[in-house]
Amino acid sequence: MSQSERQIQARPSDNRVQELRASAHLMTLDTGIFCLVNGSGKPADDIISGVRVSVTNPSDPNITVASFRPDGWLSSGGDSALIRVLEGPAQVLVTIYQPIGGAPENAPKLRVLRLSEPAPEGAAAAPLNVTGPRRPVMVLTEPHDIIAHVQRTGDIGRAFGEWVGTPGSQMAIEGFSLTAPKDIEPGDLTYQAVLGRGWMSPWSESGQFCGSRGMALPILGLRVKLSGAAAKRYDLRYSATFLDGTKLEELGSEDICETSTLAALEAMRIEITPKAGNTAPSEPATKAAAAAKGRATTAAPVKAVPKPAKGSKPSSR
Repeated sequence: MSQSERQIQARPSDNRVQELRASAHLMTLDTGIFCLVNGSGKPADDIISGVRVSVTNPSDPNITVASFRPDGWLSSGGDSALIRVLEGPAQVLVTIYQPIGGAPENAPKLRVLRLSEPAPEGAAAAPLNVTGPRRPVMVLTEPHDIIAHVQRTGDIGRAFGEWVGTPGSQMAIEGFSLTAPKDIEPGDLTYQAVLGRGWMSPWSESGQFCGSRGMALPILGLRVKLSGAAAKRYDLRYSATFLDGTKLEELGSEDICETSTLAALEAMRIEITPKAGNTAPSEPATKAAAAAKGRATTAAPVKAVPKPAKGSKPSSR
């Protein structure tokens, strides 16, 4: 039997190529910042579908597209892409991929949310949230517990327990990532960014970037969660300052850190400390406790007064 005959016989049982139906749509957007959201549920394992959003002219600086997933796909519920249009109207290309003969109910359910108010009529178009020259993004070569992308500054890194971003600087944080201590599983430290009123980014886990770079789009707050074994061994606390002067302190796991006015996030501090009775804190957690002890930006800790032993008399002093 020849090689070609063996290949022909193998084809019926070796179905490695599946045909998909693709439909392309041009979406016209005005000046502003938008979020394209796939509102579908999680697709079944045997259903291959997805959405891609792209610019029609990659060299056009007027429109920028950035997705939260590193592969760029919007495949299931909550997957999103940010679109910034400096001067509208402008068009983006939305391509939907579905299996041939797929049920209509499996088609992606897309929504478009406006994250910024339209500019007043007659106002000159300008890059959003840019009040001065933008510096190039810095590439950090050393590991850090927290990395934040700060407006007009680039990426900066800090340890847990230290402020990342500068309170009172009036420079917004546009995105961040967290790196879990060595004895915490990456999936046990997750976080979200506040994008709008009642709207959060998808959950990111340790090491993943949450937010945007190069779009001048500040995040409006954050939420951090410890789960699994990490939640049993560690306490999580975080504080933040915002461009409107608000300061929120000592929020716990899964608390949403945002202001009533949805002001942009300016600085944040995240602390991971061992729970009482945990005698083997990780090195990062120990550094966080030491940093928290030496910070001058917080009030002095209140000293606990020891309780008198049973049977002893209180001091007359």
